Amino acid sequence: MIVVTTPTGSIGHQALEHVIRAGAPVRVVARDPSRLPAAVHEHAEVVKGATNDPAALAEAFAGADTVLWVMPPDPSAASVHAHVMDFSLPLCDAIVAQGVRRVVAVSSLGRAVARNAGQISAVFAMDHLIESTGVHYRSLGMPGFMENTLGQLEPIRHQGLFFGTLPAGRKSPTVATRDIAAVAAGLVLDPDWTGQESVAVPGPEDLSPDDMARIMTEELGRPVAYRQIPGEALVASLTEHGMTRAWAQGIVGMSSAVDAGLYDGESYPDRAATTPTTFRQWCREVLLPALA
Repeated sequence: MIVVTTPTGSIGHQALEHVIRAGAPVRVVARDPSRLPAAVHEHAEVVKGATNDPAALAEAFAGADTVLWVMPPDPSAASVHAHVMDFSLPLCDAIVAQGVRRVVAVSSLGRAVARNAGQISAVFAMDHLIESTGVHYRSLGMPGFMENTLGQLEPIRHQGLFFGTLPAGRKSPTVATRDIAAVAAGLVLDPDWTGQESVAVPGPEDLSPDDMARIMTEELGRPVAYRQIPGEALVASLTEHGMTRAWAQGIVGMSSAVDAGLYDGESYPDRAATTPTTFRQWCREVLLPALA
């Protein structure tokens, strides 16, 4: 039995589609099962509950061999670290109590060098906790998501601009969530791996914000430019739109860590084979329809 968490999330729902197509027995944990497509109700067992609820996890993990774990974000959280621990501790208790053999979890690149990296540092603390259970473990090391650009549809549409704290020429990797989901599904469907390792999911190329603006301009057929803003200005904008200051500062912390070299020095053999979706392709197939 495979358990998939966040089955309505951007990664969870796409990984679940792979697992269902493979015909594997699958169970999902959903806070609101009514949001699940009919195909999921038809092909998967559904446990109602949150993934920080020990009772829901006990029910979901009973008799399960493998778990795909995705930490749900919470922009209303008063503390990033406390939010991650609120989910990680019940997860680890359930892994041990129910005898889960293998866990695949969404983590980040840069674990060896991350310091004060906002949400990323908290996620690495999650990795350490899961590994301490002794479970066979694969942490998926990825950079920022291409889908993060969807949070700026309005300024792209109305101003021809998108914003961030990275310098305009600072190149870094990005990855499409569909590629993360495909790697995750491949691992949960493979019964043969053991041990504890990180699996790089790096995206096929390194791009700067200016590179992304150029590609968006070409693919959207309208001028798009990038504007760097100070970290405190981004925090102010995010909190103005309802995010807690702690969560907003965590986002800025991630960006600062990337600029300081969080993803530098990594070696990614066969990047395009592992994560084939280019930012250009993603713009054409995801961003353009979203703007339309």
